[in-house]
Amino acid sequence: MSSIKKSDLAILIALLVIVILLKPALSAISGTQAPVAVVRGNSMLPLLHEGDLVFLHHVDPQDIKVGDIVVYKSIYGGYIIHRVIKVIETPNGFLYETKGDNNPADDSMLGQFPEGFGVSYDRIAGVVWSPANKTLIVPIIGVISLFI
Repeated sequence: MSSIKKSDLAILIALLVIVILLKPALSAISGTQAPVAVVRGNSMLPLLHEGDLVFLHHVDPQDIKVGDIVVYKSIYGGYIIHRVIKVIETPNGFLYETKGDNNPADDSMLGQFPEGFGVSYDRIAGVVWSPANKTLIVPIIGVISLFI
């Protein structure tokens, strides 16, 4: 524990407990069952770092736009936090082509688009909350959950 002091770790744990205890209230406010998400990996650098905590909110399918950061269910299990780079309207609803800011190619290279062209709305868990175009991030606090 050389880079993180014990007092800093205690504060991080306390904040994480508070977020967990507030989850029902956050769910009601955000309109989504998963009001918070922890960033895993480095695909969204330089904006989002591994262990960052982001807050989600519900957005109707037609209101998700290019530039939004979404959290969606991976076809391999778990969730992916990536940016929408294209919105496609089809007769069956909307599809969202996504890409990590730090990735060289879109998520089709990850095999995430079995629907053909993007992520379907039913796989979207929420949109990362960005009031006034400033993404709300709590740095590092989620790193604890990566080891649980």
